[in-house]
Amino acid sequence: MKPAFSVILLTTLIGAAQGLLVAVYGADVAGRLGFTDAPGRGFVVTGAAIAVVLAALGLLASFWHLGRPERAWRAATMWRTSWLSREVIVLPGFLATTFAYGAGSLWGAAWTPLAGALALACCVALFVCTGMIYACLRFLQEWASPLTVLNFTLLGCASGFTLATALAAFGLADDHAAALGTWAIGLAATALAVRAAMLARNARLRPRSTLQSATGVRHPRLAQTSQGLMGGSFNTREFMHGRSRAFLRGIKWAFLVLAFPVPVLMLFLGLLYGSVLLLVAAFIVQYAGLLCERWFFFAQANHPQNLYYQVIS
Repeated sequence: MKPAFSVILLTTLIGAAQGLLVAVYGADVAGRLGFTDAPGRGFVVTGAAIAVVLAALGLLASFWHLGRPERAWRAATMWRTSWLSREVIVLPGFLATTFAYGAGSLWGAAWTPLAGALALACCVALFVCTGMIYACLRFLQEWASPLTVLNFTLLGCASGFTLATALAAFGLADDHAAALGTWAIGLAATALAVRAAMLARNARLRPRSTLQSATGVRHPRLAQTSQGLMGGSFNTREFMHGRSRAFLRGIKWAFLVLAFPVPVLMLFLGLLYGSVLLLVAAFIVQYAGLLCERWFFFAQANHPQNLYYQVIS
């Protein structure tokens, strides 16, 4: 498939926003229940505000992918059968409840815990909806797996907790930085294990269709020698990334390094030496790795129609 940069930004930005909300709300609830010291109003309000900004930027980026943005509202009309429609409904709900949670924390409102719980519920629902958009497509074998939803969730939480660690160490919740950093490292390690399992699974996949089954010609050495068109078409532009195998290998190793071991090492050193700069850099490096990971995720999917266009694919 051809990766759309707008969708890459959408999924990575809202994933980081969701993970940040989980981290902030988790620290807030732990403080309210007396398990730890309260993180402080500034940490909760700032974290919720950044989560809203990140999710809003992701939503804005998604409009670049629409041919007629003024008709975007129609995407919500198929909510009974479409995971995309459900995502379109849940995302504004996540924005609204996260904003309410931050505003309630700022004002000290009594309904703040309820707003936080609703924001967390929307966050979980959004993770499921976003992942299922791709996991439900059975004809794209690389995506049709529960690992897809798990991968989206873990990567979003890992990046969000990394950002929360930097915010806490910035002076907003120093006592919580070590715990949040430990969670960020654990989530990144778990996400790496899941992503490695996806790579191993996809490497073993075999196409369900062949030229023989598609054409009805059973000759064992059937081969396509021409695309059948003088130029490109919608199919060749939208369902083929046009990159070499070497480029794909480079992107794969880039995200395996940038999204996992490098930020984990920077988190460890940042917490060890109390360096806010290292913690901020850990999030930046990890997000760059997530952009590579999401590009590879889309590019690796091999649409069945590419069998017809294999001469140029």
